[in-house]
Amino acid sequence: MSDQEFDPTTVLGKIMMVLHAFTIDDSTLSLAELARRTSIPKGTLHRVLSDMAAVRMLDRTGTGYRLGGTLFELGMRASVERSLLEVAIPFMEDLYVRTHETVHLGVLDGTDVVYLSKIGGHRQASAPSRIGGRMPVHCTAIGKVLLAHADSALREQVLSGPLPRYTPRTIILPGPLSTQLDRIAAEGVGYEYEESATGIVCVAAPVRESENVVAAISVTGPSYRFRPDTHAASVRAAAEGIGITLARRNRLLA
Repeated sequence: MSDQEFDPTTVLGKIMMVLHAFTIDDSTLSLAELARRTSIPKGTLHRVLSDMAAVRMLDRTGTGYRLGGTLFELGMRASVERSLLEVAIPFMEDLYVRTHETVHLGVLDGTDVVYLSKIGGHRQASAPSRIGGRMPVHCTAIGKVLLAHADSALREQVLSGPLPRYTPRTIILPGPLSTQLDRIAAEGVGYEYEESATGIVCVAAPVRESENVVAAISVTGPSYRFRPDTHAASVRAAAEGIGITLARRNRLLA
């Protein structure tokens, strides 16, 4: 569930509480589970769910409710993310053909990475990432790349806060993480070595639109056979291609 706070006394607040009750792992939630997660009284919640189902924000199933098609349609109209995806997908596909490993595109949201796209074949590594899912910035290659190019306030927030351990190799001390972020900013590429999940290694590079880093792209593979450093140039080239195409597209639209 989201850590965001919504006003439970307003209709909009209740709707947002329901929507954020769904996690990336949930396909369907029962009325009882939604009541538990939102703390909205069941009578009130039932009316809210009925109104949301009427406009297809939710769909009723035999066991409860799932997120509806209206949310997908609206999500695809989000101009920034849609434009980024339209430009990035061909470069991601080229990168997959070149590496035959899992390719990710992610953006920064608070202290998390949100994954906008993921391309992988039959050999793809069993990574914890999912489209629309989140991971903390400190333990993924994409996250560290984005954090390395973020403003100083966000960087200080991450470094001064707790750095949860996900594997024995997760960097949980601010000093080593800060040193790595400086190196990423200087070299234009970042790595993960089994920091978010055991058996997973990754290389990522920033996507720049003009001078601003708007996303990052990565290639992920299993540690027993994937050498991320050998693909750094390809990942960096894909990131640069996306950035150049974004800038050209925006100039034409302007």
